[in-house]
Amino acid sequence: MARTDHDPKVRRWGRKPSGIRGNEGTAGWIFVTPMIVILGLFLAIPVVMAFWVSLTSWQGNTNPFSSAVPFVGVENYTDLFAKDSLTRSTFMQSIGNTFYYVLLVVPLQTALALGLALLVNNKMLKAKGFFRTAFYFPSVTSSIAIATVFLFLFSNTGAVNAFLKFFHIDGPSWFSDSRGLLHLIFGAFGVDNPGWAQTEILGRSLWDWLAGPSVALCVIIILVVWTTSGTFMLMFIAALQDLPVEVDEAAALDGTSGWQKLRYVTIPMIKPALFLVITLGLIGTWQVFDQIYVMGKGSPAGTTLTPAYLSYQQSFGNFQFGSGSAMAFVVFVIIVILTRLQRWVLTDKDERKPFLGIGGNK
Repeated sequence: MARTDHDPKVRRWGRKPSGIRGNEGTAGWIFVTPMIVILGLFLAIPVVMAFWVSLTSWQGNTNPFSSAVPFVGVENYTDLFAKDSLTRSTFMQSIGNTFYYVLLVVPLQTALALGLALLVNNKMLKAKGFFRTAFYFPSVTSSIAIATVFLFLFSNTGAVNAFLKFFHIDGPSWFSDSRGLLHLIFGAFGVDNPGWAQTEILGRSLWDWLAGPSVALCVIIILVVWTTSGTFMLMFIAALQDLPVEVDEAAALDGTSGWQKLRYVTIPMIKPALFLVITLGLIGTWQVFDQIYVMGKGSPAGTTLTPAYLSYQQSFGNFQFGSGSAMAFVVFVIIVILTRLQRWVLTDKDERKPFLGIGGNK
C-alpha cells in the first residue's frame, strides 16, 4: 500500500517542515551571527594572534606577521622552564605566589559566599533586601578604589596598625616584609633555611617554594575574598531558592540536624552551582591583575608578583611580547587542568571518568 503525504513517517522523514517551525533554524542563525562575528573578531582571532606572537621574538615595533620578526618556535616556553635565567626565576616565583593565593582565596571565598547565602536565605531573617545589598555592595565597587583604600588602611601609619597599637601590639610592616608566613612560622621554631631545603626545583630552592604567602599577599587575599564573595553569594542564593520544598520537609521529618542537612542534602543538590563558583574562582585568581598593579606591582621583593602582571610587565614594560604571550598561555593551560581536576573531584564516584588516565570507573 502506497504511503501518502498524510502518513506521519512521510511527514517526518520525507518532507521538510514548512511554516514558522521550518524557519526556526534560519532565524536562530540570524540571531546568533552577530555574536559569533563579535567573538571571532575580539576573542578568537586575538587568541590565535597571541599564540603566534608567543612563537616569535616580537618586540612590538613592527608587524608581528612580517618576515622581519624572528620565529623562535617553543623557545619562549622552554626558557620559562628549562633555561637558567632571571625570566625563569621570576616566572616561577609568580607561579609559587599564585599557588598560595589560589589555595587560600578559592576555599575562603566559596565558604564565605555559601555561608552568606545560607544566612540571607533563612526564612527567619528580617530585612533580607538590606543584607543582600550590603553583602553584594563590595562586588560592584571599583577594585582600584578598594585597593587604594586598603593601601591606606594597612600602611605603617594606617588605621590597622593604629588599632593594634591600642592593644600594645606592634603591627607588622605589611607591604615591606618579604618573608612568607611559613618562613615566619619556621623561624619561630628556630628553623631558618636548613640544608634539606636547598634542593633546587625549576630554578628556585625548596626553601623558596615553601615560603608561603607574604604579609602583603595576605592583605590582597583579604581584599579579594571580601570583594568577590558577594557575587558568588548571589549564585548560591539562586541555587538554594531553586531547591524543592519537599526535600527540606523530608529532612526535617527525619530529624536531621542543621549540619547534617547542609552536608548530605543541601550541598549535593547545589553541586552545579558549587562547580560554577569554584570554576570562576579558579579562573579569576589565576588572572588577578588590578589589585597587584595598584598594591605594589609585585613588591616587596616579588612576593606579590602574579603571572598575569608579569606577562603584562614582560610585554609592555620590557617589550618582550613573545615571552609575555608564552606566560599567558602557560597560565591558560594551568587553568584548564585545574578546572578539569576540580570537575573530576566534584563528580560522583560512580560517574567519574579517568582523569589523565588515572582513576575513574571502567
